[in-house]
Amino acid sequence: MGGQRQVLPGRVYQTVTTLLNHRVIPNVRVQEPVWYKVVQSIPPSEMLTRPLPPQHKAPNPKARRPSRLFQPQEIVYEEDELRTTFYKDHPWELARPRMIIEMDGKDAQRYDWSKGLIQPGMPLCGECVVQRQLWMMHNIPGITKEHAYDTVRKEFYALRQQEEVERRIAKEEAQMVGAYFGKSFLQVGMELEDQQYEQWKKWAGRQIEEVQQERDSAYTSFGDEANPDEIDMDTLTEQAEEVAVERK
Repeated sequence: MGGQRQVLPGRVYQTVTTLLNHRVIPNVRVQEPVWYKVVQSIPPSEMLTRPLPPQHKAPNPKARRPSRLFQPQEIVYEEDELRTTFYKDHPWELARPRMIIEMDGKDAQRYDWSKGLIQPGMPLCGECVVQRQLWMMHNIPGITKEHAYDTVRKEFYALRQQEEVERRIAKEEAQMVGAYFGKSFLQVGMELEDQQYEQWKKWAGRQIEEVQQERDSAYTSFGDEANPDEIDMDTLTEQAEEVAVERK
């Protein structure tokens, strides 16, 4: 069944072409389907057998089930593990805005990570730490991944501290000549969070009042208890017998 030729999918393009050429109203142009040009350039296959995806590593029949034989293998790079470790230890680095600008797509070839984390045209970020650590692991003999990470991490902390000092000094110098700085992004975010919290407190207070009112009304509307001396036992007996007969 897998090796049998299937010619019906290939005739879809021919059928649509015939319908477009033989229009009911000759002067009215019929719009071509979106997939028309694609099927023309890439016709469907006549064989239903699926090709085996490229194998990036030797398959292990014990660890890989036969049902996933045709599933593409996951492409894993060496930098992925280093990048995951860094951003796990420094999650706030992901919150820093980044601007990625490439001229010809070969900017990475101009970086020399043997000179440190600062590279021309690239701001200091977590990717600098990853590439610097990878360079040290490949070019310094006897160094381990953990040792390289600690070394680059200390360099990163020193540069971040230097940037913070320069930013604070520039702000103080600007304020000395009359500059005014508004609220920071963190202050704006905290104020918005406080507003939402106050609105939630008002809403929660109204909900509690409504629940309390319903509970109080349920207690006040409950009838008075009957007097045991006024209960007619014969009437209760007759009603109980009628209910028993209806259930039968």
